[in-house]
Amino acid sequence: YNQFYLNMKSAILATLVASAAAFAPAQTGRAATAVCETKADLEVLAKKLNPVLGFYDPLNLAEAEFWGESNEATIGFLRHAEIKHGRVAMFAFVGYIVHANGIKFPWAMQLDGTPFPDANGNPPALWDAVSDTAKWQIFTLIGFLEFWSELSTPEHTHYMRGGKPGDFPDFTSGMDGIPHPVPFNLYDPFKFSKNMSEEKKESRLRAEINNGRAAMLGIFGFLSAQCAEGSVPLLNGVVPAYDGEPMAPFVTNYMGEAFNM
Repeated sequence: YNQFYLNMKSAILATLVASAAAFAPAQTGRAATAVCETKADLEVLAKKLNPVLGFYDPLNLAEAEFWGESNEATIGFLRHAEIKHGRVAMFAFVGYIVHANGIKFPWAMQLDGTPFPDANGNPPALWDAVSDTAKWQIFTLIGFLEFWSELSTPEHTHYMRGGKPGDFPDFTSGMDGIPHPVPFNLYDPFKFSKNMSEEKKESRLRAEINNGRAAMLGIFGFLSAQCAEGSVPLLNGVVPAYDGEPMAPFVTNYMGEAFNM
């Protein structure tokens, strides 16, 4: 166990060093006035996010216009997508390390007394061991958060209409919101950033973008090493092999069964 822990620490350092800049640099959250960003804005921000690489857009996405929308709306969509994927990847990266070290809640996972699975420190296998009922609960929550994040109200402008990419709207109760009190928001539930300066917010938001990019590389590095032996030399002997399908939400292929596949 100690050797595995030391190897895991080395893997963490190796994946964090692998940070790279994606095409759309950003400052996110609630730090700035809502504006429609252009390619010129991205080029300026790129230097703040990664002075060495700077602006990097090999697919020329910063000049694209998706679905007949304007270039500014397309940039808003792509920026929001990158920020959201980075946040999910940070959760996944930390969660992978936690489960790989056998850390789990001591109480039962389900009402019938079923405990949280262990899978001998193999996170993808652990997910396979979670019941479909529990997975549907997780996906239902994700679906609600996705729905809520797309709302455009007088208090929250959509990110493709001049709103701030990455900004998650507050939970509101009553006739125009959730039909019961919600004491905490998803973003800053304890109001720690209430008195934070705008400069500090912008600095932290840029760090979030870079950390999200590193986490995206890190979590896929772990999964690649598990599924394709030798694909990530730094992780050889660090993570266990996995012969399942890491991109499949369920072990059973329900869509395939419906079409006799």
